[in-house]
Amino acid sequence: MRFQFNIVKQRKCRLCNSDLEHVILDLGPTPLSNSFLKTKSEKEFVFPLKVYFCINCFLVQIPEYENPEKIFSNYPYFSSYSETWLEHCKNYVNMVIEKFGFDKNNLVVEIASNDGYLLQFFKKVNIKILGIEPAFNVAKIAEEKGIPTITKFFGEDLAKKLVNEGKKADLVIGNNVLAHVPNLNDFISGLNILTPTNGIITLEFPHLLKLLQNNQFDTIYHEHFSYFSLITLEKSFSRHGLVIFDVDELTTHGGSLRIYLKHIDNNQLPISPKIKKLQNIEIESGLTRLKTYENFAVHVNQVKKQLQQFCMDAKNKNKKIIGYGAPAKGNTLLNYCQINNELIEYTVDVNPYKQGLFLPGTKIPIKSPEVIRKDKPDYILILPWNLKDEIMNQHRYISEWGGRFVIPIPEVKIYK
Repeated sequence: MRFQFNIVKQRKCRLCNSDLEHVILDLGPTPLSNSFLKTKSEKEFVFPLKVYFCINCFLVQIPEYENPEKIFSNYPYFSSYSETWLEHCKNYVNMVIEKFGFDKNNLVVEIASNDGYLLQFFKKVNIKILGIEPAFNVAKIAEEKGIPTITKFFGEDLAKKLVNEGKKADLVIGNNVLAHVPNLNDFISGLNILTPTNGIITLEFPHLLKLLQNNQFDTIYHEHFSYFSLITLEKSFSRHGLVIFDVDELTTHGGSLRIYLKHIDNNQLPISPKIKKLQNIEIESGLTRLKTYENFAVHVNQVKKQLQQFCMDAKNKNKKIIGYGAPAKGNTLLNYCQINNELIEYTVDVNPYKQGLFLPGTKIPIKSPEVIRKDKPDYILILPWNLKDEIMNQHRYISEWGGRFVIPIPEVKIYK
């Protein structure tokens, strides 16, 4: 059973409060991407998945249909299940310690610290750490690893509380959390409060430029409230007394940015020329023009037609297709493309917390990857395409029976 909800809390830009008048993409009524079902008959709620463009500050965003407390208090995503991501985090820790000289006298705070996937590397070198993670089930895993964790949402109030307790952070980290924040101004203000004048903040998030260039529409879902360019963020942080002084372009999540922030009064850290250079690229690529997003919608529809055609052709030839992974992005893709259990028999996921459940909307069952060798599927549709190299390498044995991998983004492509 599906229940449609059309109530919306916001028709104004969450950053600059301008009226939102331009819908640039409509992905249709969609359930929350991490609202996995225990049974096929379980009732579920669907919400409009419409993407807006603010003509004033250029923020791409979706309205807040569901309260974050309901979305993230019990969360099925565990960062430690990806070897690629763990290696990325280990490299980050080594880099930031060498670059800024953090040691046992410093405090590192991570917002949305998940299961301790990153802070564990600081812990190994005896640097003081504190995690902030609103999901009780995930925070529990971190605590069991010896990662001290506060189970709350971050914002001004929590930042003030921590400062009053003498816990100002020399380094604040936020990896893939900024998009999950509906009240951005409260969050950014909290960052300012939590760090001293010489404190540093690093934030990683998928880059809007890559989303558009590589047709990554499946990264749009209700849990991601906003999609960022460097142009938009620089203005937003400056209003709260923070300055972006450096930026790294990353390959993670299909193309991300890592920005480095300092207080406006900190004159010790120079502004990197990379910032202006990347902003010029964003402008030249049309991130401030409405027409760019209208063209994007055309490419999105093309992938829908391609994937539907591929699945129908395979079904007509009695070929078996299964999915790999149960990521949030995969649920946007499958629901928008109307790919259900009749076309994809099941998907597999290494996360035992997802196994035995069903994907929201499509009702596709989730199994353990161990079934792949037994069932010998003809095609494996990789839903977390950003991890395709890792997944294809781990399961290259499917070539033994002529099995092939299918990557849906930026266009449908088949790999041997």
